[in-house]
Amino acid sequence: MNVDWFDFELPDRLIAQTPLQDRTASRLLMLNRQTGGVEHGSFRDLEDRLSAGDVLVLNNTRVIPARLIGYKPDTGAKVELLLLKQLGGDRWEALAKPAKRLKKGAVMAFGENAEGLPLLKAVVEEEGEMGARTITFSYEGIFQELLDQLGEMPLPPYIKERLEESERYQTVYSLHEGSAAAPTAGLHFTKDMLDRIQKKGVKLAYVTLHVGLGTFRPMSVERVEDHEMHAEFYQLDEANAALLQVAREQGRRVIAVGTTSARTLETVADICGGGPITACSGWTSIFIFPGYSFKLVDALLTNFHLPKSTLVMLVSALAGREHIMHAYKEAVEREYRFFSFGDAMFIY
Repeated sequence: MNVDWFDFELPDRLIAQTPLQDRTASRLLMLNRQTGGVEHGSFRDLEDRLSAGDVLVLNNTRVIPARLIGYKPDTGAKVELLLLKQLGGDRWEALAKPAKRLKKGAVMAFGENAEGLPLLKAVVEEEGEMGARTITFSYEGIFQELLDQLGEMPLPPYIKERLEESERYQTVYSLHEGSAAAPTAGLHFTKDMLDRIQKKGVKLAYVTLHVGLGTFRPMSVERVEDHEMHAEFYQLDEANAALLQVAREQGRRVIAVGTTSARTLETVADICGGGPITACSGWTSIFIFPGYSFKLVDALLTNFHLPKSTLVMLVSALAGREHIMHAYKEAVEREYRFFSFGDAMFIY
């Protein structure tokens, strides 16, 4: 399967640079995955598409201020780190810029105290591919407090505008810190809208998947099957596992909010092996592309994704490549807003 099969033309002007003031004001493209039929509306129309007994699954990860801008003490040259995964203690996996100048043993410094000394220092332990580095930090005090003080919200590289309000890159239900990017399909919800949905009889279930390197790393292969996903940490607790099990027993729809929730649910289904859905956690590198048979996800709310990305492949696995390519063509023609701060699609 060729990666180019998932390419499409996307004018730069359609890449949303800033979030809408009202989270629920975005547009919604509704795609019937069986027929390929497309309808257009507003995000608030989603409420009418949900039924009592449906289970809406939300990823409650919270983005950390993972972007650190500092310097090399020996040369004064500017450096940048994007923290991706805590490996244990003060060791982290990160993306480093400029990677060519940050070899093993390189030292970086971030911030200064009253004496002009760095608040945070980092040393490169190992070099990985495409700018990936294993970093060890040294500091005095509490790391999370220093990160809150020195770090910036890690917006995707295609967003050039400065984010005025950092909470706008968090979902209203974000809880567990650990992501290097937001689960953006959930950015459309307000607490009021979620309350209305629950009053309708829709159940809310929560999973956690901390978004990591896979979101930032482009595919570098020609054949889809040759791509390897980066592992990300996920968790499903007992209460939410029970909600999903009841939905399965009663034949209720399980609706994933975002591709991160979808990948977590399918990972859980694999772990449970056709048996009851039970609490579990660990690392997942599941890669979903056409030919995959979904085991737990019945419908998906998602944003519009990058051409030739693993996420376009995931939605194509659910709705069929031809249906997705047609829907995306229509979205471009109607000038939907794309990517993290863009409009939404409901595949049912």
